[in-house]
Amino acid sequence: MMSAGETIVIERHGKPIGFFVPISAKDRRAGRDALGRLASELDELHATTGVDENELVRELGRTRRR
Repeated sequence: MMSAGETIVIERHGKPIGFFVPISAKDRRAGRDALGRLASELDELHATTGVDENELVRELGRTRRR
């Protein structure tokens, strides 16, 4: 069962291929702003650690299974 606001890792054949990140915003602008912030954070993560989106998805999948 999911909790409100819980991010879901989408997998195909056991490999992560994407995320579903629910937002509580009632307007599209707030949703786009949230996605823009997420993209910026991912860019910064990659620049500082070298971790890319695929590695992050794999790690999140491992963490969720624990």
